[in-house]
Amino acid sequence: MPEFEKVIVETDLLILGGGMAACGAAVEAAYWAKENGLRVTLVDKAAVDRSGAVAMGLSAINQYVGLKDGANTVKDYVTYVRNDLMGITREDLVANIARHVDSTVHLFEKWGLPIWKDAEGKYVHEGRWQLMINGESYKVIVAEAAKNALLGSGNGQIFERVFIVGPLMDGDRCAGAVGFSVRENKLYFFMAKATLAAMGGAVHVFKPRSSGEGMGRAWYPPWNSGSSAYFTMKAGAEMTCQEVRFIPVRFKDAYGPVGAWFLLFKSRATNSTGGNYMVERQAELENWLPYGKVKPVPANLRNYLGMLDVMEGKGPIYMRTEEAIQKIAESYKNDPKEHKKKMKELESEAWEDFLDMTISQAILWAGTNVQPEEKSSEIAAAEPYFIGSHSGASGAWVSGPEDLQNEQTKGEYFWGYPNMSTVAGLFCAGDASGASSHKFSSGSCTEGRIAAKAAIQFIVDHNHPPRIDPQALDAQAKEILAPLALYEAHAGATTDPEINPHYVKPRMFMFRLQKIMDEYAGGVTSQFTTNKAQLDRAVELLDYLKEDSTKLAAANLHELMRCWENIHRMWQAEAHVRTMLFREETRWPGYYFRSDKPKMDEEHWHVFANCRYDPGTDHWQMLKRPIHQIFA
Repeated sequence: MPEFEKVIVETDLLILGGGMAACGAAVEAAYWAKENGLRVTLVDKAAVDRSGAVAMGLSAINQYVGLKDGANTVKDYVTYVRNDLMGITREDLVANIARHVDSTVHLFEKWGLPIWKDAEGKYVHEGRWQLMINGESYKVIVAEAAKNALLGSGNGQIFERVFIVGPLMDGDRCAGAVGFSVRENKLYFFMAKATLAAMGGAVHVFKPRSSGEGMGRAWYPPWNSGSSAYFTMKAGAEMTCQEVRFIPVRFKDAYGPVGAWFLLFKSRATNSTGGNYMVERQAELENWLPYGKVKPVPANLRNYLGMLDVMEGKGPIYMRTEEAIQKIAESYKNDPKEHKKKMKELESEAWEDFLDMTISQAILWAGTNVQPEEKSSEIAAAEPYFIGSHSGASGAWVSGPEDLQNEQTKGEYFWGYPNMSTVAGLFCAGDASGASSHKFSSGSCTEGRIAAKAAIQFIVDHNHPPRIDPQALDAQAKEILAPLALYEAHAGATTDPEINPHYVKPRMFMFRLQKIMDEYAGGVTSQFTTNKAQLDRAVELLDYLKEDSTKLAAANLHELMRCWENIHRMWQAEAHVRTMLFREETRWPGYYFRSDKPKMDEEHWHVFANCRYDPGTDHWQMLKRPIHQIFA
């Protein structure tokens, strides 16, 4: 095995990740660090220009409150999020993002992002909270601002293509991170006075609908492997909403977005017989009160009504694109020239919705001879994802801002610094922070700004370097590189290095994890349904998998990254299964359904289901935390 150079980097604030939250953190941190003479280091496993969930682009900004226009209030947004998550939300966290997000969107526009405007110069809304954008270069624009802020300040640095494995600890305080280059034989030890985790959520924990060469066509980016959750759990942080997975309904097989069709084009989705499940199954919503009667209907309940049609044999489900386009163009029918022009415009917008963010869907349309103005397209529920920024809520349990607390919440939701986890010096943003759903790209960037400012304040208040045992670094280095050593020792035992009695390769390990989760934890194959017996079996099988994770082998640096990605996924999977077992009710039908606990239980489970892994004892603690309403 080749020798690895050990690189020690000392900094004040360490930002982990390169997505929207990390970029927001970089912009904000650069300003406050310069004010206080501090250093900032950003580390990303990819390249910041195209890193994170917005990597390919986006067709809309999904959180813009419009406070200046007076159309909405912070309370309005909090109410929307509370209802969509069936009552499970940290209102202080949601409100803190909502009151600042508009300024972030205005920064995007200032940096060069084209936001659609009407003839009067007002933003074009896709829905109440969404703005239409020409977003193919959305991430590049935001990344450029982040890089300019860090590198232009004179006190910042960026490391790209460095995979972060886990935390460095100074007792109970997070003191940085350890990782390795995916291009060079280098191990990195980043020592910091505060660390901000923003490494995204997790995909490929469950078996995806798309298989074979299409496996990379997940809705959520396939390179997001649960690194935020692993990092925060291994540091000993309390986690929240680990049972909340998100299952988006998207155009089938290439996961193209449906938002523009439902909100901008006012399209309907129907079953194979032409029935509209949102109308025909409205009575089912009565079983999920009070949330079954709110407007808009929560995303999981919309999913559930469509799933009922599929389970009754009424699939496929179709997005009636041809009907929506014709209906909009209908108002121009008396003017043939305008009608033709409008049809061309609508057709262009339909394709651009995919070309801005999901090019594979446009390719699939072209390859299957779909013309959206003439033919409907299938939509389907995707496999589960773990994401704290969209309609999911999984992540670390973090402190809210002091000024938004009341007498009830101050002791429960605030412990000194906004967005700091229960581990001192460890801050979280984007998919890394939990219970603050529906922040999307703009809100994640905003939360990164909030967390970075708080982290700088923490450093100012606790400005002493971390103390780390050199022997601990040696032990971590050995553990990280173990898959390379194992492969080198045993690769010659078989003629095919992919099949070997001494080790398992990362791809096969991932398939094994996905099979467990799909069959026992409510994946696509089981129609998102599970029960206690199946979850207990999942825990048992995950324990075996964890034992076998020490036999992961890597032939090169890329496979070494894949090994650790799958370990990260495995930890996210275990936290999910344990918390699903703990929450003894079905609260989110359409995301998952517990057949042994088929009802929602507001009396006992209108609470946060939290968990904490204790690195010292290798023990999981399950906790209930109260839900306090701040906005009546």
